[in-house]
This record gives sequence, C-alpha cells and structure tokens, in this order.
Amino acid sequence: MFLVKRDNFNKNLIIKGLITAILLSAFIYLSYFNIEYRFINTILGLLGLYYLITIPRKAMFFAGFATGILWCYWMAVSLKYYDLVYLTPILLIVIGLAFGLIFLLFSLYDKIYFRLLAIFAFTFIAPFGFNWMKFELLFLDSYLGTSKVDFALILLSLFIMTKLKRMKILSIIPLLFAFSLPTGIYIDNPNSKIEMPQLNIKQNLKWQKDYQSTIFKKNFEYIDKAIYNEKDLVILPETAFPSILNKSEELLSILKNKSYKIDIITGSLYLENEQFYNATYYISNGDVQIAKKLVLVPFGEEIPLPKFFVDLINDVFYDGAQDYSKAKAPTDFIIKGQKFRNAICYEATTDKIFENLGDVKYMIVTSNNAWFTPSIEPTLQKLLLRYYSKKYGVTIFHVVNGSPNFIFRP
Repeated sequence: MFLVKRDNFNKNLIIKGLITAILLSAFIYLSYFNIEYRFINTILGLLGLYYLITIPRKAMFFAGFATGILWCYWMAVSLKYYDLVYLTPILLIVIGLAFGLIFLLFSLYDKIYFRLLAIFAFTFIAPFGFNWMKFELLFLDSYLGTSKVDFALILLSLFIMTKLKRMKILSIIPLLFAFSLPTGIYIDNPNSKIEMPQLNIKQNLKWQKDYQSTIFKKNFEYIDKAIYNEKDLVILPETAFPSILNKSEELLSILKNKSYKIDIITGSLYLENEQFYNATYYISNGDVQIAKKLVLVPFGEEIPLPKFFVDLINDVFYDGAQDYSKAKAPTDFIIKGQKFRNAICYEATTDKIFENLGDVKYMIVTSNNAWFTPSIEPTLQKLLLRYYSKKYGVTIFHVVNGSPNFIFRP
C-alpha cells in the first residue's frame, strides 16, 4: 500500500511539473502556428507563473526539465551536421537536467516570496552565456508589458493572489499598472531603400565545395536584381558567402565592382592574424568595412569553459577546430548618412550588442537558421528580436537563410 501511494505521489509530481512546463512554453508553439491572441497569452502566462510558484518543491525539477526541452530541444537539430546525431538523447537530457536544477534553485528556500525573488533574479542571468529562456517573453503578445518593472508587478500580483485568503481581487491592482496595449506609432523608415532577399540554402549543401559556385552565382543574381530595382542597399544573411571572403580576391573584386551601383552587406568568414571571425562585410563604392561578431554562440562558436575542457571538446567532437575569435565592441555602419548597428544572429538577442547605442535607431541582423530547421528556433528568435526591438526602441532588419525575413519595429 505504501509503494502504491509513493508511485502515485511521484506521478502527481511529474504531472504537475509537465503542466507547468506546457503553460510556460505554450506561447512559443502558438506563435509557431501563427496563433497569437492577447487574451489567451495573458491567461497562459499568468497560469504558468502561478503554477511555477505554487507547485510542490519536489515537482520543480520536473517542471524545469520539461520546460528546458520544450524551449531548447532545437539545439539537438544541428548535431546531424557534425555527424553527432547519436548524441541527441544525451544533449536533450543535459538540457533538461540543467534547467531542472535551475528550477530547483528557485525553491531552495521553500517559500513563495523566495521563489518570486529567484524567478525575478533569473531574468538578469544567462547560464553559460545563454539567455534565450526569458520569462518576460510570456507576455510579448498579451495585455501585459514586458519590461522588468512590468514583470515585477506581475509577480507581485501573483504573490498577493496566493497570500490573501479574502480580497484576492486586490491582486488585479498591480496588473493594472502592468497593462499594455499597442499604440499606433509613426514608422520612421531609414533613408536607404533596402532589398532583403530570402535565402533557403540547406545547411548540408552550404559548405560543399562543389555547390559553392552555385551559391556565389545566386548571390550575385540577388545583388543584380536589387540594382535593377533601384535599391540603395542589399543585405545578404550570415555566411551568405561560405568562404573566407577577405582571402577570396576574385569574389571580393566582383563585389567591389557591384558596390559602385549599390551598397552591399553580406556575411562571411574573416581571417586576421590566424584568428577566424564570423563577420559582416559592408562594401560601398569599392571600400570594404568589416564588423566582427561580438557575442559568440555558447557551445556553438565558443566553449564557455576552462581552456583544458575547450581543447578536449574541440578535439573529440570538432576534429580539433578552434573557437571563433570575437570583437571588443559593437560596429556601426554609416549608410546614406544614418547609423546602422551590425549584429550577427545570436548576439542580436543579447543586451551587450545594444550597449552605447547613442543615436542609432536601426540594426541590421543577419542569421543562418538552416542549422536548426525544422524547429521552433526561428520562432523563439523572432520573439526575442521583437522583445529587444521594443526594449531599446530600435528598428531591426532581420535577413535570414532558412527561415522568413522580418522587420521588427519598436
């Protein structure tokens, strides 16, 4: 009889953890299917956080484990391009364990106010440099705001709801201060007429030498079409030229010649002092400017561990490849008299790339999402870019290979 009760107890903990994870993740999957209703997202977001602060302490690990996988399973999609598919279940378990332990820390001291404070503190933390689990995103398409103050008010409302036996209606008061509705705003377009070609090159073809000439030819066609359409600027995505462009004299010469008719921004690799950079090339009137990536992808472009483990992981899993190097500061391009902040994929979803914006109102973000499709990664990235566009008041031009291009306005 005792064993039966214990089994049912464990099952209930798992179920409560799973329900919490589903509520915390639903908005991503609804957005993936273009289901974006403010009322639904408001209710689901509030319920998800309510469950997170009220489920039993022993259910927290299961909630974190499932939430981690629902938010981040797409990381495993890229393993096939490294011939590491066999590591998929291991990676998923590691992701689940990592977030399971983080959620357990939320209840280290099993009081509701501690959970609330820990959850709020988590919005400032990026474990191993990875910050894509942002609880503020729960309310991106809702009737509530996404600022830190708004999130604090939402947590305060939930605290009041759980603590007051009577007059729970008072919990609405903080929500009224966090209430947010989209307002009609003046759309401040840049001076440049911008062409954003949609690329869909599969990742397994992108770096094949036999296929590169096809990619280069297609890129030149995109540029020529933009010239024909009398555009001022054409933007090609991250590593649109899968080569070390500053060492490819023929390619660079062609691009320089075309840049007398149109400004060109394209992604490629850059080699300097035996260091490799993921970079953006801005080519205008025959001149070339380089923007090196500032924030590298944890465990993708750099291993955020001590050097011994970095060398070991690179030797075992990446055939001895070295981590990319990175810039020391963000790069701005001046295009038709206006500043555009450059960002490459992941770094556009970090606060660091938005530092020292000054009078910068526009950002050009290039990505290669072919690594992670089909999955929810492009959807989660889109939500994050919308969040940062709103947070910093910057219009983002996002040009992507492998998923749709977007323009995000504050």
